[in-house]
Amino acid sequence: EVQLQASGGGLVQPGGSLRLSCVYSGFTSDDYAIGWFRQAPGKDREGVSCFSSSEGSAYYADSVQGRFTISSDNAKNTVYLQMNSLKPEDTAVYYCAADLSGPPMGRLWRLAVMYDYWGQGTLVTVSS
Repeated sequence: EVQLQASGGGLVQPGGSLRLSCVYSGFTSDDYAIGWFRQAPGKDREGVSCFSSSEGSAYYADSVQGRFTISSDNAKNTVYLQMNSLKPEDTAVYYCAADLSGPPMGRLWRLAVMYDYWGQGTLVTVSS
């Protein structure tokens, strides 16, 4: 059974940092894509970042480019999202999701429909 668990959220002041973790199980580390999405109350779900193991590439939304970094540790079956210079606008529930279909998604990484499996989400609150 494929499972993903997001963790690491919490309360942080503007300008601070958090590192989110997505621990996955039920599939191998050879060919997958792990995406991070976020959703604030009353807002659409937004694709934040994606790591593709087959491509060895990372993707970022314009709103987080230069502030967030995605990385993967296959030995620990974990994908991380390092979030620096946090802003109040980053406040949301953050979800990780997996695409195991095989072909690289390319430009489609930011579409939630591309992902078959989702974690439960972790709340990030940026406030003074």
